[in-house]
This record gives sequence, structure tokens and C-alpha cells, in this order.
Amino acid sequence: MGTATDAYQHCEGRYELMRGILRALIDFRNPLSLLTKSTMILRDLDLFRELNEVAPLTVSMSVGTLDESVRRIVEPGTPPGRKRLDILGRFADIGIRTGVLVAPILPGLTDDEEHLDEVLAACSETGVGYAVPIVLHVRPSIREHFMPWVKTTYPWLYPRYVELYGGRAYAPKAYQQEVSERFARLRLRHDIGSSGHRELPRRQEQLALAV
Repeated sequence: MGTATDAYQHCEGRYELMRGILRALIDFRNPLSLLTKSTMILRDLDLFRELNEVAPLTVSMSVGTLDESVRRIVEPGTPPGRKRLDILGRFADIGIRTGVLVAPILPGLTDDEEHLDEVLAACSETGVGYAVPIVLHVRPSIREHFMPWVKTTYPWLYPRYVELYGGRAYAPKAYQQEVSERFARLRLRHDIGSSGHRELPRRQEQLALAV
């Protein structure tokens, strides 16, 4: 839930549909994987705790960067990345599996080692169970708006974006592989899992080892 449209948009604050949805999932012991960027999810922490007791549950957030100068321009109106990670820490503390989609990774802005290392180091400190990279893709439906925006906002990067995304939605495989290898190396450095494995959340794993 949330990969197409965030379940915790502003209207959720008024209509509170998620509480009823979560209650139904609890009643039917239905597994859930949820992705959001919203701090509003904390309102339903009690129900997520209940669901985690009866069905597999993963709560994830997308955190593309911890660089506030980039976030304010690229994702205005969204909570800062560190605030999102703090929220995931609250879920991890009660034994809920958590993850981070490092997305979108922006060529020339957040794809370098320094930016990725900062995000993954913070994930590790927070107790996030896994992290996966997602390089920016530019679908045809948004190209006509996105590319002019890049040209105006980051004019020095525009030629690079034309090179990577001219006539295609996804960056070339060679570039994606380069980013993936860098990310994998940093993920290993910070001892963070990948979504392909059902690791215990870090705090839960530490408790298990202690016992």
C-alpha cells in the first residue's frame, strides 16, 4: 500500500480512513507492506502494533536525501528525511520491520558516495531493517513538465539529464549498475539488509542475540 499513492495524504487527516482499513486488516490477519512519507502514520501506531502481532507487517518510508537544500527544492512540503527516519525508529523499537526506499536517487545531486553514505549511516543508527536504491525514472507523462523544470532549476545538470533520459523513461543500465554497486558497498559498510531477505528489524535482532 502506498507505492502508487500515499495512504497518508492531507485528506487522511480529515477522513481517517486508515484506522478502519487497519482494523479490518487486523480482524482478518491480513499481511501489509506500507510505504509513506507522512508523519501522520504515528497517529495509528497502536493499530500497527496490533497488526504486527497477528500478521507480517513492513512499514517503509522513501528518503531520497538528507540534504535539506535539495529536499526543499525537489520535495517541497514533505517532512525532512531525518524526521521520517525518526518515525521509522519508533516502529522499529516495537518490533515492526522497517525499510527505506532511497528514492529518487537524482543524477548529479544525490547519487554520489557522500549523499548515499549519509542516508545509509542514518538508517543504521535508526535501526532500519533494510534499504533499497531507486534511481530516478522519468515517465513520458511527466517528461514535458520535468525536463523544463530541470533546465530552469538546475541548468548545469540539464545536459546530463538529456543524456540519461532523452527519449527513455529509465536511465541506461550502465549508470544504474554504477549506482547499485556503490549503494551495495555502502549498505554493507553500515550492515543494512536488502528487501530481498526477511531480516529481523535491527533492534529485534539485537534482542534475540541477547537472549
